[in-house]
Amino acid sequence: MDEPFVKAKAILNILHKNGYQAYFVGGSVRDFLLQRPIGDIDIATSARPKQIIDLFPKTIDVGAVHGTVIVLHKDDQYEVTTFRTEEGYDDYRRPSHVEFVTSLHEDLKRRDFTMNAIAMTIDGDIIDPFGGRKAIKEKWIQTVGDPNERFFEDALRMMRAVRFSSQLSFLLCKETVSAIKDNASLLKKISVERITIEFEKLLSGPGCQDAIPILVNTNLYQYIPGLADETHHLGRFSLYKWSQLQGRAEYWTLICYLLNKHDIKAFLRQWKLPNKIIEQALKNVACLKKVLQSGWNQRLLYDCGAECIQQIERILNVLGVSQEVSPYQEFCKLPIKQRSDLLITGADLLLWYNQKPGKWIADLYQTVENGILENKVENNKEKIKEWLLSCNQK
Repeated sequence: MDEPFVKAKAILNILHKNGYQAYFVGGSVRDFLLQRPIGDIDIATSARPKQIIDLFPKTIDVGAVHGTVIVLHKDDQYEVTTFRTEEGYDDYRRPSHVEFVTSLHEDLKRRDFTMNAIAMTIDGDIIDPFGGRKAIKEKWIQTVGDPNERFFEDALRMMRAVRFSSQLSFLLCKETVSAIKDNASLLKKISVERITIEFEKLLSGPGCQDAIPILVNTNLYQYIPGLADETHHLGRFSLYKWSQLQGRAEYWTLICYLLNKHDIKAFLRQWKLPNKIIEQALKNVACLKKVLQSGWNQRLLYDCGAECIQQIERILNVLGVSQEVSPYQEFCKLPIKQRSDLLITGADLLLWYNQKPGKWIADLYQTVENGILENKVENNKEKIKEWLLSCNQK
């Protein structure tokens, strides 16, 4: 048994000693069987939320009404959830009624896919009532029970199916694909934030190139922000290895470039992205277009800065654009990297020219930057003053 499970055994031991059933469940068991890195450990138990809280000294009530309590143990957090059944999915996402039960089988029955409906005992024995191990072995994504019911209960499961296909390089079984096609429009009921999370995870998966066509073939893309009319451009997404990118800004830069969006800011706001990601993507797209049109030059390197350059470098590699010299290495050779590196101030310029403040100061700063970057003048206060005044640079 992997180390994360060994550490979590203490939680199961306490529940067992107090007369309750308890098992490892969900994604951690799936990843254990796949021999993938184990993420968060989830535990299902017959104990009720109040009983869980009473048993452990450090807990966080994150959703006791729905059966979930976070248990803190030796600097680790474990989501401990009471066996439950669910019904009445009024918003196509969350159940309107949860009933606590004492049956592990009933609890596993409510889950999304068979590969996620597997439990493991404290001794490492596998409990698999819905054929999840077989699905994992055959690399199939299959719902627990009727896929139409599962997607009607929680429409986000359709995006999760495609995301898992990308992350695990699994195929969707015929019934799952058919049900997604029939229920794709339900995705309109899901919050944009949830869709964004799943879409970004999909792009980061090693099987992204095969997963993107599923979004198109099942019509899910029609209900994803800003993609409804992008069948042609989405087809290009499958040409690139998205997993080589690092971080959200790089994904959204390449998305905007491939979609050729004219109003990038409006498009990105549809996805409810943080302003920091939007601004970085805007800067990256502008820089990327300049590089593809005219190549790098010292001024462009300087304007982009280290972070942007490194992101553009990775995006260019994904696009298959060869670069004889690393632009980041060229950036590191620049005599100045940012305006604060200049050894003059606005006060110096006011003194030298004896004029009132105005736009001319910003223009003169840019003149000095260009002069230094083009090796016309050294970044030295007196030499800059002499160069400016003698050449009448203003």
